[in-house]
Amino acid sequence: MLSLKQCKHDPVIQLPAMFFYIYILESAKDGKRYIGYTNNLRRRIEEHRDGKSFTTKFMRPFTLIYFEGCVDEADAKRREYYLKTTQGRRFIGLRLLEYVRRTKNRRLASGS
Repeated sequence: MLSLKQCKHDPVIQLPAMFFYIYILESAKDGKRYIGYTNNLRRRIEEHRDGKSFTTKFMRPFTLIYFEGCVDEADAKRREYYLKTTQGRRFIGLRLLEYVRRTKNRRLASGS
């Protein structure tokens, strides 16, 4: 197990000063997804929740269903772009297979 403490025989683990996050929101209204990236995930989710983003304003309420972190902004932008492609959406579908099954079963049980 990795520790952030410096041990006598272990090298110091250096954390980057900033992460860039790729995230996916899912609308509770219609199940549609929004993919974005940010350097402050908590603030960005609050902005979406408060209706400050025109794109997601009408999706509310929504759930954060996935996020990844990158240490380089260009990598995060490239990943966001990829996840918005057909192949990227397939990847997310497979990556979140259990989530998709669970929510599908919940919708069937509730009659939605």
